[in-house]
Parts: sequence; C-alpha cells; structure tokens
Amino acid sequence: MNFRGSSSDEPEINLIPFIDVLLVILIFLMLSTTYAKFTELQVNLPSAAADPVKDRPAQIVVAVSADGRYAVDGQSVDGRNVEALAAALQKAESGQDQPFIVISADATAAHQSVINVLDAARRVGLNRITFAAQLPSPGSNAQP
Repeated sequence: MNFRGSSSDEPEINLIPFIDVLLVILIFLMLSTTYAKFTELQVNLPSAAADPVKDRPAQIVVAVSADGRYAVDGQSVDGRNVEALAAALQKAESGQDQPFIVISADATAAHQSVINVLDAARRVGLNRITFAAQLPSPGSNAQP
C-alpha cells in the first residue's frame, strides 16, 4: 500500500542567491577598476600637419598671448574680460558677411583665455570658428 499521494511539486529556481552573487561581482568590479587620470596626459600643442588653405574667406584673427592679452586683427584689446573682447569682435565684424574667427593662441596660453574668445564670439553671434596651428618643426617630437 502506498500512503503517499502523488507529488506534483515543480522545482523552483531561487533567484535571490543569484542576485547576491551578481551584486558582489558588481561591487568588486567597481572597486577594482582604475580610472584614467587627466593629469597624466602628455599634450604638445599647437602643431598640425594640414594642407594650407587655398582661398581665404573673410576672417577675423584673434591672437591670445601667453599672459592672456588679446589682439583682434592686430589691434590690441583693452582689458582681458569677455565684454571687451566681444566689443572688439563686434567692431571687427562690421561690414563682413559671416567671417571666420581664427584663434591664434600661444601654446602656453591659459585654457580660460581661449574659452573667453569662444564665449565672446558666441555673444556677438559669430559661430564659424577655427584654430591656427603651425607645422611641426623637423626636430620636434610632436606627431602629425
């Protein structure tokens, strides 16, 4: 005689231990990942090996010196703030149809000085911007 009833228990898959293991693996990977440090980058600026421009459209050349002074089309800008630079760009832009802004910054110029030029150009409404660079010298270690 069989006193046991028919057992129709279906096997269950318990997901909680699986989730626990995946969580531990995720935490381990997050803690063991090394992140790149931007201070370790070796950057040599500015030099570029590009073809020279054949035709010259209307352009405004903005020079940025190493100590943060500006010159727009060869004329020195009084002051080092964005408002003075925007006024100089507005004056240089008058009479030209959508000129290019050529930023010719010293290789050791502060990043903020170049950002000020970009901000001043945006305020004036000039959105065609390019950067000037020189060809690398034959003995330099800059790569094209």
